[in-house]
Amino acid sequence: MTEQTDNSPTIDLALLAKLTGGLGDYKTVEKICSEFGQLYAEFLPDVFQSETGFSIDVSYTGFQSGLMEDLLRELGPDFAFVNGSLRNWSPNFVLGCGNTFVIGLMERMLGAEASMVQQPPNRPLSDIELDLATMVFERIANVLRSGVNAPGGFEAMLERPYNGKDRVAPDEEGRPEFGAAIRMAIEIGKVTSEIALVIPQKALLKTKVVTPKSKGQAGKQKQEWAARIAEQVRRSQVTLEARIRLQSMTLNAVSRLMAGDVIAFEDKSDVRVQVSANGKDMYTCEFGRSGERYTVRVKDNVSSEDELLRHLMK
Repeated sequence: MTEQTDNSPTIDLALLAKLTGGLGDYKTVEKICSEFGQLYAEFLPDVFQSETGFSIDVSYTGFQSGLMEDLLRELGPDFAFVNGSLRNWSPNFVLGCGNTFVIGLMERMLGAEASMVQQPPNRPLSDIELDLATMVFERIANVLRSGVNAPGGFEAMLERPYNGKDRVAPDEEGRPEFGAAIRMAIEIGKVTSEIALVIPQKALLKTKVVTPKSKGQAGKQKQEWAARIAEQVRRSQVTLEARIRLQSMTLNAVSRLMAGDVIAFEDKSDVRVQVSANGKDMYTCEFGRSGERYTVRVKDNVSSEDELLRHLMK
């Protein structure tokens, strides 16, 4: 018995994409990407100035063409991303923002002077910083919606932002899609970073980019932004730690401790406890018990509310 093999011809992925409108020639993609870059360079700084009172600079640095997942992977783990869709334009696109921009913006929103905010190290964003990234991505998406002028005037729908290292791998059974990564430098004070739009070429090639007129609004929404950030902090989950001082022992005695040995508290009456979050002392408490659970009772504040908010936002 002979084994049958499937010898049917397979079509090249790039050729198939070109035939179906999902991959354009270099000059066409370059032209549209540069128009997006001009849109953001002219309009995004005005949006930030009007809504936060902070000046930023945006400049187009170029584009890359390739498979969507390859483009996102190349941006790397030092980006935060959000998956989006815009009705009547594209059911899937991705916005990226360098983590250092969000970190620098957070410091400015907390009252730091521009001269005091230095280039932060690259690191994943905390949950609170991802909350701020949500607001940043909303402004980037608003510029996108205004620029592509999709029929119907629908708002862009954005999912929850996530760190680059947490991006979920695509479905292996899905057909890879070609896209373009439009990359732009963004600066706030001394902090330099990057934003990126990763757009399927099927949508990009049908796009006519228009530059909306600047609204020129005053920075009246700055207090609203600060209030929203503070509210996000108050609603964020924080892990508390309690420290109890134990009686002094010699190093020789400590080295001989074994399972089952007991060490007494230093305090002989009400046992004092220091409660902290993220390494910041918050309260002085008393150690106690309620039913079967050990508890602490707050006696005094170690830090003011403003100090705590500033610390927990970092």
